Amino acid sequence: MTYARPGFFTARVFNPMLSLLAGRLGLNFRGAQVLSVQGRKSGEWRSIPVNPLRHAGQRYLVAPRGETEWVRNLRVSRTARLTFGGKTELVRVEEVQDRDKPPVLRAYLEQWALETARFFHGARADSPDAELARVAPQHPVFRILS
Repeated sequence: MTYARPGFFTARVFNPMLSLLAGRLGLNFRGAQVLSVQGRKSGEWRSIPVNPLRHAGQRYLVAPRGETEWVRNLRVSRTARLTFGGKTELVRVEEVQDRDKPPVLRAYLEQWALETARFFHGARADSPDAELARVAPQHPVFRILS
């Protein structure tokens, strides 16, 4: 699985700013929230802004950059915190199998293609299911259970 490491501006300026604005102040930037996951080795809580997706009556977390640290930590802990406007929700998750990802990836790209399309290697919201299935293994998806 691949990982598209964020550049300096994203990691050191944009993500901290978005975490402050959405997580603490509750300013809605297209649904952004702050995901906090306990480190699988250190046990420390790590936070990153994410775009939770609502699709077909479910909520999902999609990792457009691939095998991120938050993905690795979430696979171990299966629990996380989502924060918006200073309010925190404890959630449990289950990972979605590759074969079930295409409709979720399509919905994700419909909402956030402007910010994330470059990570999907040519697949778009209007791509055939086969194209979305091709990129599915490169993008972990978690269904939020609670």
